[in-house]
Amino acid sequence: MAGKRPSPRPEQGLRRKIWTAFVLQVVAISLATVLGVQAASIILKDVLIQRALKDEASHFWQRLAANPGAELPDTANMKGFLQPVPRGAERVPEHLADLPPGFHALPRHQGGDLVYVEDGPAGRLWLVFKQDQVDRLAFFFGFVPLTVVLLIIYLTAWSTYRISRRAVSPVVWLADVVRNWDPNRPDLEALRPDRLPPDLDGDVLALARALHGFACRIESFIERERNFTRDASHELRSPLTVIRVAAEVMEEDESLTDYQRRSLTRIRAAVREMETLIEAFLILAREDYHALPAEDFDVGELVREEMDKIRPMLANKPVELVLDQRGRFTLHASPRVFSIALGNLLRNAAAYTERGRITVRMFHRVIEVEDTGCGMNPEQLARAFDPFYRGGRDGSRGHGIGLTIVRRLCDRVGWRVMLESEVGKGTIARIVFPEPRQR
Repeated sequence: MAGKRPSPRPEQGLRRKIWTAFVLQVVAISLATVLGVQAASIILKDVLIQRALKDEASHFWQRLAANPGAELPDTANMKGFLQPVPRGAERVPEHLADLPPGFHALPRHQGGDLVYVEDGPAGRLWLVFKQDQVDRLAFFFGFVPLTVVLLIIYLTAWSTYRISRRAVSPVVWLADVVRNWDPNRPDLEALRPDRLPPDLDGDVLALARALHGFACRIESFIERERNFTRDASHELRSPLTVIRVAAEVMEEDESLTDYQRRSLTRIRAAVREMETLIEAFLILAREDYHALPAEDFDVGELVREEMDKIRPMLANKPVELVLDQRGRFTLHASPRVFSIALGNLLRNAAAYTERGRITVRMFHRVIEVEDTGCGMNPEQLARAFDPFYRGGRDGSRGHGIGLTIVRRLCDRVGWRVMLESEVGKGTIARIVFPEPRQR
């Protein structure tokens, strides 16, 4: 049954997409900030401090060369040792004595200090930079700025998200209104200009008005379609019924000549064809096929009925009409749709078959109509379902609408229709019905 369209999954909503975009953005910026601060800490420790220690060592050697009694560096952040030990200076601690020249980071149980060892003209120099100072610098120049930056990012992102959410709220409201419309009877009153929320901005307001106008036109189209279907069903069928009944009455006149009887037979056949075409067009004009009454019916019975209807078209032709029933099955669908589709295939086969045989085969959920007519080449076969295209050798038979109707009906109800043809051998039309659903 056609009804309201299912609501989209939550993750497909506009708000969820905006939220996801902001979260990804915040995560990416936070990760970049953390990596940047970490890189700054590494640069502080491995570049700046090491450079400062090297410069301090070079400066000490210069002072020592100028003044042999120059004191070793001893500040709040750094302490120096020299081997051999100058008079009055502290001896090199044991855990530092064996360190080779270069930079060293002591483990935590030994203080965790940064040590620079360098050999100079007066011996070996140890410069020890206190780790707590490094940690303090990393904290003030790393963690504190990182925390501030992240807080600013989070607050900015949250504020921007709230603003964006408020900005798209009218669009979400409009989408909810349209999504909850009944396709057959949309609630146009919800989008009337005097009922729109006052907080709609210009673009959304224009969109709401456009949707309201579009929905009004669609409703008008649907109403005209309903009126046409109702009026055509009565106004077109009534004169055809009169013609058919009049032809039947005239056929009872025994004074008619053979020519007149043949003319009446053609009139009755044309009336039946017109009734079938009108019914097919009315079915296709419906917005919802499922509004047609569906029931379980025996396919074989309707096949035989349609074959009986087509026999008058073959009365003056050496053509045999055969039913090859290799399986039986029932369908849950509209019997009229099935009859129209099969009847068009049979009429098409009868129109293009001058002699030989038309065979209707029934398999499990498959109907085949095979004829021994003129057939079609690949180019004609590719266009066989085009409206008003007439194949065959001369292309003058039929109205060119029968196969188009069959294709449109089958597409509407979920059946598959296929054609196979070969020039000079004939054509096979096949309808494949889906397996029944469990009910």
